[in-house]
Amino acid sequence: MALPVKAFLFDLNGTMIDDMQYHNKAWFHILNDDLGANLSWEEVKEQMYGKNTELLIRIFGKDRFTKNEMDALSVEKEKRYQAEYRPLLKLIDGLDTFLAESKEAGVLMGIGSAAIPFNINFVLDGLNLRHYFTSIVSADDVIESKPDPETYLKGAAELGVFPQECIVFEDAPKGVEAAARAGMKAVVLTTMHEANEFSAYSNIISFIKDYRELNLSDLI
Repeated sequence: MALPVKAFLFDLNGTMIDDMQYHNKAWFHILNDDLGANLSWEEVKEQMYGKNTELLIRIFGKDRFTKNEMDALSVEKEKRYQAEYRPLLKLIDGLDTFLAESKEAGVLMGIGSAAIPFNINFVLDGLNLRHYFTSIVSADDVIESKPDPETYLKGAAELGVFPQECIVFEDAPKGVEAAARAGMKAVVLTTMHEANEFSAYSNIISFIKDYRELNLSDLI
């Protein structure tokens, strides 16, 4: 017998705000112009999961940069992304209403993101959203990032619910895989990836372009 849904866990970038093209652009220029990686736009897009440091290691190997150098590159990338995206910062359509209705209905909510706190704060404080979320799990809070389930399992634990009582909102295949490995269902935002890119996963409830397509009562 399925457990009732008590909590929603949201990925951030591409799931709450439609900003992944700006992350892709910032990485594209740092990796190619600054670091000489010679990657295509699609190759950069394929690498955009997990922690920033993990991305750099995947592309350049573990001995190219020191931890301090990777941390500096990570912050520089986020500064470039924020500078370009800040004038456009807004929630995906319908999410403001969905968050308010969920809170009113007593649904617990958390953030589970591979972003560093610098980026999470940019969104939550820039859009005055912090009061909705009881748990915030960032890149700094986990050892293994998505597709490992640690991010979402930690979020469920912080909310005091079983994993099976959570629905995850995601935009990336690796994030849906993390949800599946955590024993959680997922709603997918098709902001950066098409539905056919998620064919390997059986835990998906629905695909949506924005939150106006969701009815809270259908989820809880």
